[in-house]
Amino acid sequence: MRKKYFFIVAGIFIVVILLVKFNFFKNEEKKEVCFSSKCVEVEIADSENERMQGLMFRTSLDENKGMLFVFDKSENYPFWMKNTLIPLNIIWIGENFKIVYIANAVPCREEPCEIYNPQKNAKYVVEVNEGFVEENGVEVGDEVEIR
Repeated sequence: MRKKYFFIVAGIFIVVILLVKFNFFKNEEKKEVCFSSKCVEVEIADSENERMQGLMFRTSLDENKGMLFVFDKSENYPFWMKNTLIPLNIIWIGENFKIVYIANAVPCREEPCEIYNPQKNAKYVVEVNEGFVEENGVEVGDEVEIR
């Protein structure tokens, strides 16, 4: 009888270890990024793995939602749309919280995928649904608030 309980407890322990290892219990931190006329709720991508995954394989993105990529330092960060299924506006933001570049990015259907390169330094990048920029009058030089 003891062996049976030992194996049950050991099995549960292994499952919990795997769930923790693969971030199942991760606290999905959310913030808001506010442009002059509109705020969007964003998921935070601040680790290398999260930034690499981005919005890949998602079939939709709710209105006024997005993803905020947070980098350790201000540099030139090109993006591409490999395995990204929805068209996006990509907005690069400098460390002074001003927009430095905006791209209209379409899903990559075949390789090589287009690379969206701002050729300007940024510390943050926001991805939102295509059309958000135009609908809300977002422009290069606008100030952004992250809260």
